[in-house]
Amino acid sequence: MTVTGASENGVQSGEVRSVGVVVALPEPYAAELKRWRASFGDPLAEVVPAHITLVTSTPTEDWSAVREHVRNIAARQRQFRVVLQGTGGFRPVSPVVYVKVVEGFQECVELHQNLQRGVLSRELPFPFHPHVTVAHDISELGLDEAEQRLSDFTASFEVCSMGLYEHDADGVWQLQEELPFGGQS
Repeated sequence: MTVTGASENGVQSGEVRSVGVVVALPEPYAAELKRWRASFGDPLAEVVPAHITLVTSTPTEDWSAVREHVRNIAARQRQFRVVLQGTGGFRPVSPVVYVKVVEGFQECVELHQNLQRGVLSRELPFPFHPHVTVAHDISELGLDEAEQRLSDFTASFEVCSMGLYEHDADGVWQLQEELPFGGQS
């Protein structure tokens, strides 16, 4: 890998980094879904906060360009309402059960499409589908339980920002910057 110099936060430019952009769920919903996820035996419950992924694991060698791109998208984005209700899953393709985004779905899709242009452009293996994962890579019985137990789950909140994350060397997503929509602070 080519290293060409240090960036503003000490990481070498030219170094491949993995980018993620998400909408974090506010409290008390984040804590509630974390407890549920842990109760189903999902080991990621302790390290992956409840969120809606907008950009997943996208490699880059130009962190500055990515940061600028995501900041520009955030500055143009208006806040929107999300309503979560009921459950769904990606089985049999992927062992995932999720809480459905029933309002704000289209806004998440459009935000994803805007983010996936330019420096974050890439082909995805599956069509983008906004959701909040509540069980992943656990037994079929655990997935069934998650889908049934959270079928009546409902939450609503305003989305006013998105988080820019980096996947660090230890395999943990680290928040690099929370970006308010419309230039709000």
